[in-house]
Amino acid sequence: MTTSLYDATVLTYTQQLGALDRILKRGAAHCSEQSLNLEELVELRLHHDMLPFRFQVLSTISHSVGALEGVRKGVFTPFSKGSHNYAELQQAVSAALETLGKVTAAEVNALADREVIFQTGDIKLPFTGEDFLLSFSLPNFYFHSAIAYGLLRSKGVTLGKKDFLGRMRFKR
Repeated sequence: MTTSLYDATVLTYTQQLGALDRILKRGAAHCSEQSLNLEELVELRLHHDMLPFRFQVLSTISHSVGALEGVRKGVFTPFSKGSHNYAELQQAVSAALETLGKVTAAEVNALADREVIFQTGDIKLPFTGEDFLLSFSLPNFYFHSAIAYGLLRSKGVTLGKKDFLGRMRFKR
């Protein structure tokens, strides 16, 4: 059995963003049950020099939906900045899932050999679509997703590894 670029990216993005969607719902429920200010989570950081929860959630979208769009266009520029409240973060994750649901395997697999430049400021790094998605985008996607999970966990949201993993793809 071979794994396609679509399998490695879109199916993985969908699994993890689905998990993040449920984790965000659990975070909101926890704050409601504990009478905590939900909006304080948006700016939560592990350390003062690290970007906040909001950035972590938006980065999962940037390194999934945004990464695919970047490969299509030939240039990827991260777009994780913005002022979002908790509900808007939830909506952004739902919208990303909806967008991924419309992407076809043929479309993604055709991106493998496309040239794409990662660009931020004066930094320009050349990749093929496949190398960009698998060696840059996917690791960043998991990193930011794990940090978002960890931030909610640090505030007492009852989560476990199963919540982080989401719906796995079992043998058919």
